[in-house]
Amino acid sequence: MAKKIAFLFPGQGSQSVGMGKDLYENFDAAKKVFDTADSVLGKSITTLCFEGPEDSLKQTVNTQPCIVTMSIAALEALKSECDVKADFTAGHSLGEYCAMYASGVMTLETALKAIQKRADLMSEAKGGAMAAVLNAPEGSVEEALKEASTVGYVDVANYNSPVQIVITGDEKAVQKAGEILLEKGARRVVPLAVSGAFHSKFMDGASAEFKNFVSELDLNNASIPVITNVDANPTTAAEDFRAKMPEQIHSSVYWTQTIQKMAEEGVEIFIEIGPGKVLAGLNKKIAPEAKVFNVFDKASLEQTIEVLKSEFMCGV
Repeated sequence: MAKKIAFLFPGQGSQSVGMGKDLYENFDAAKKVFDTADSVLGKSITTLCFEGPEDSLKQTVNTQPCIVTMSIAALEALKSECDVKADFTAGHSLGEYCAMYASGVMTLETALKAIQKRADLMSEAKGGAMAAVLNAPEGSVEEALKEASTVGYVDVANYNSPVQIVITGDEKAVQKAGEILLEKGARRVVPLAVSGAFHSKFMDGASAEFKNFVSELDLNNASIPVITNVDANPTTAAEDFRAKMPEQIHSSVYWTQTIQKMAEEGVEIFIEIGPGKVLAGLNKKIAPEAKVFNVFDKASLEQTIEVLKSEFMCGV
C-alpha cells in the first residue's frame, strides 16, 4: 500500500533574504511563479526575496506575498522534477494560501491577490502583542489566561506543538500571562517582534473587510483535502474556504491538531515546501514517527526527490 504524503507550507517568520534565488535561477517553473508575482502585484517580489533589505522583507505587507510566492515557486519546481502527489495539504497561517493553491482551490493570480489584500489589512490593524510560550505545564495556559484576563484581553494565537504555543492580545495582558506562566513552570516566554496581535479579536476589523473581498473571489472545490487552521478538519468545498479565510485572520491556528489529524489519516511522509525548516522542527514534536523532508532550495529539492524516487516510487 502506498504511503500517504502531505504538503506543508510555512508562515510568517520563515522568511530570509535570498530565499528562492537559486530556485529561480535553476528551474523555469519557479522563475515563472516569481515573474508572475512581480506582474500581478505590481512590485518586485523577486528583489524583496533575493536582495531584501531585511527591514523591507519583514514588513507584513511584503512578508506575506513574498513567502507565498517563494513557497509556490518551490512547489512548482518540485512538480517539474518529480510526479509526486499529495493526499493532504496544510499551511501555517498565511501558508494556508499555498495549500489552497496546491489543492486547486485558487489560481496563482488569485492566491497572490488574496494574500496581498490579507497582508494589507492585517498590517493596518494596530495595537496588541504576541509571545511564544515554551514547555508550559499541562493546564497552566488556561489558568494563566483566565488570571491575566483581569487586566485585558488575551488568547491563544497558535497551537504550534505540544510544547509551544503563542499567546496574543492586549500588551499588558500578554505580559501578565507570560509572567504567570513562568511562575507556573513554563521554560521560556519570548515576546515576538510583530506589528500587531495576529489571530486575535484585534483582527476583527481586518477579518470583516476581508470577508467582503473574499465574497468576490473565484474559488474552486479542492482536488486534495486541505486541513484548515481554524478547525483542523479536511476541507474541500469552495464555499467552506470562502467562510474560513476571513475567520482564520482572527482565530487560533490549530497546527498541532492539524498534523495530528493527518497522522491519524495515515500520513507517513510530510514535505515542507517553502523557506526555512520551522514546520519540520514542529513535526518532530507532534508526529515524531513520520518522515519529514524540506524543499527550500535546489540542494534540498534534489535530496527530497532522490529519497522519493528510491523509497516511494516518485515518477518523473
